[in-house]
Amino acid sequence: MASLKTFIRNVRAAKTIADERAVVQKESAAIRASFREESHDSNVRRNNVAKLLYLFTLGERTHFGQIECLKLLASPRFADKRLGYLGTMLLLDENQEVLTLVTNSLKNDLNHSNQYIVGLALVTLGNIASVEMSRDLFPEIETILSSSNPYIRRKAALCAMRICRKVPDLQEHFLDKAKLLLSDRNHGVLLCGLTLVTNMCEADEEEGAELGIVESFRPMTQQLVKTLKSLASSGYAPEHDVTGITDPFVQVKILQLLRVLGRGDQRTSDLINDILAQVATNTDSSKNVGNSILYEAVLTILDIEADSGLRVLGVNILGKFLANRDNNIRYVALNTLIKVVAIEPNAVQRHRNTILDCLRDPDISIRRRALDLSFTLINEGNVRVLIRELLAFLEVADNEFKPIMTSQIGIAADRFAPNKRWHVDTMLRVLKLAGNYIKEQILSSFVRLIATTPDLQTYCVQKLYTSLKGDITQEGLTLAGTWVIGEYGDALLRGGQYEEEELVAEVKEADIVDLFATILNSSYAGQSVTGYIVTSAMKLTTRLSDPGQIERIRRLLFAHQANLDIEIQQRAVEYGNLFGYDQIRKGVLEKMPPPEIREEQRVLGEAPKKRTQRPAKMKPSQVAEPDMLLDLMGGSDAPGAGPSSSVNGQAKNTDLLADILGGGDLVAADSRSKSPANGQPAKSNMSSIMDLFDTPSTSSTPQPQAQARPPPLASADLFGGMSSPPPQAATPAPGGPPAHQAYNKNGLDITFRLQRTANAVQLLARFRNNGSSNLINVSLQAAVPKSQKLQLQAISSSELTAGQEATQQMRIASVAGPPPAKLRLRLKIGFTGSASGPVADQVDWSEPV
Repeated sequence: MASLKTFIRNVRAAKTIADERAVVQKESAAIRASFREESHDSNVRRNNVAKLLYLFTLGERTHFGQIECLKLLASPRFADKRLGYLGTMLLLDENQEVLTLVTNSLKNDLNHSNQYIVGLALVTLGNIASVEMSRDLFPEIETILSSSNPYIRRKAALCAMRICRKVPDLQEHFLDKAKLLLSDRNHGVLLCGLTLVTNMCEADEEEGAELGIVESFRPMTQQLVKTLKSLASSGYAPEHDVTGITDPFVQVKILQLLRVLGRGDQRTSDLINDILAQVATNTDSSKNVGNSILYEAVLTILDIEADSGLRVLGVNILGKFLANRDNNIRYVALNTLIKVVAIEPNAVQRHRNTILDCLRDPDISIRRRALDLSFTLINEGNVRVLIRELLAFLEVADNEFKPIMTSQIGIAADRFAPNKRWHVDTMLRVLKLAGNYIKEQILSSFVRLIATTPDLQTYCVQKLYTSLKGDITQEGLTLAGTWVIGEYGDALLRGGQYEEEELVAEVKEADIVDLFATILNSSYAGQSVTGYIVTSAMKLTTRLSDPGQIERIRRLLFAHQANLDIEIQQRAVEYGNLFGYDQIRKGVLEKMPPPEIREEQRVLGEAPKKRTQRPAKMKPSQVAEPDMLLDLMGGSDAPGAGPSSSVNGQAKNTDLLADILGGGDLVAADSRSKSPANGQPAKSNMSSIMDLFDTPSTSSTPQPQAQARPPPLASADLFGGMSSPPPQAATPAPGGPPAHQAYNKNGLDITFRLQRTANAVQLLARFRNNGSSNLINVSLQAAVPKSQKLQLQAISSSELTAGQEATQQMRIASVAGPPPAKLRLRLKIGFTGSASGPVADQVDWSEPV
């Protein structure tokens, strides 16, 4: 058999994969044959296991060598044990049954007189310990932790960490020994002890502090602060110096442990504040080692109950990181500032210009993080500046950024717009730059804005018309422009005096029809665009006065009566039939009433609930006015757009329908059966229209809107109405789940209502202002254990007047398995009261049994 070096040389010399596989298979066969010979020569066995480990690194099957590794463990020679333990760690894991045979070897070697053999056993146990092995061998580890040999103590500390992870019940056996490790003068032992204690405390926090481990270690805070202070202020120490800083690894570990101990405890945080300020001020930031300490110090400052001045200092350190030339440091700073902006928004705002400069960074990861952070900085005071910068970035941004940017800019404009004119101009700019990437919710919000702002409708229709004349490649711009032109085409023809030169030019009726024809004949006329233009052109027949242009529109619609898309074909046929009945057509094509804007219909509101099924002929995704504008088009909140009262009598309606449908006798009989003589109300014009489009009719007795809202009409459905009411905000039913109080201070009361399902727990948080002063910037953040997953929606209103309520929804599920039987949440509540000033509280809430 070849030696290990010869085997490696042969593998590397193979020129093809087939040659390499042949070499590997030949050597594997030779190793198996050697194992069957039961050679007692330890050199041969060690050579075979070494080659097996090389095969393992190549990804080959090595299970047949597991027993040989165990045989090496039984050898008294150190070289055999070293290779045997290495093979055991690599070739075995805690789920292997053969691992039970290793327990006895480990137990013997843990009590060996040679410290290096004990070290091998500790390293192996720390890597592959199972639950059973942990329970069998933890007494040995507990004894070794008291050893006088620092080499063994530090390895035992890491082994104890593995045991505590596998069997949390055994943590109490290591508490006292762990406290002694924190006082050890050997830096290696101290480093491993800090790692052990930090792991135990974090595990206890995940379980809801049931064992009280964090509380038991908090008295050690003063000693940890003293140790950190001595490290930060000590002079040159050759054995621990790293580029001029004394043992940065221990300093980082102490900061991590202090962060855990001070989290949620004001008294402990007060003990930590001074040393954190000293570390943050005196640490050299010109070297990467110093930056690592500063970064951990900032994380600790932001996680404990630190005072406001210290938090500002932490944010300023992150601001210095942003100016660093190292991309990794800048990325870390941006990523951390995203989490900080909710805690110290004013401090982060000071670094706004530096953050915006990162949008021009060549590194795409930095641009992405800077973009996320920029959107979180937007408020009423800086919305103009930031949106202008973001629009400039949108112009040159990669395509992958454009969908999220259009959505975020739309949300910010909807929430913080200083006036509606600025809001309209901003969204027009977005449509021009990235109309192909805009989402339907943002487009719907923009069109709703125009419909509810009568004084800007002329301006909007002229701006959109001018934009479409210059560019028809952006689908979002085309959809919004065609809808607005169809709805307010008469305003476009009237014109108005605006400061923009292009809006002063006169628009002729032929120009509008030419524009629609140009779009339809272009390669950008997809299904949605064609559907919009067909309906918009039909609406223009009641806005235009030139018979010649109306005839052009009729021919344009006639050309689409053979369209391959069945929905467009059907609309073209239906609209074509309406041309013979001007009185009905004018009523059907009246302007849509402005919709009522509810909070859940805004861009920032919750996602709309699923609508009920529309009639078979009116698929939301293919109707001429797609679903993204349905909220605008009436529904149960909009008054019916019925025909004018100039249609005289039921008989005339019946005759019209009979001519269109070709079934005069049938329609007439139906009409007679529901005549006033039979005690039934006569069918209204709207009912006739519904019969025209083969849609079930509803009672259409005219009622004032203030008394009762009319039912959804087929004509409104045809031109963009929706067949179900808009979604309502989720409210718990009377007599539903009980409310559990989570917070009641400073005039703010928060209660939780829980509803459990098979997969998750739905939680509704209800905020109520019980005080006499207004509350602004109300926010609730929640954290769950790592074994659970939290989805937190936005609060319905961040401003509460006296007595006002708001809601916020959460969804909590387990990462694996059923949802938790008992919820435990860590809550951060923030708000500003006119009487109490800024308030930031943190509470731990557990679900009552």
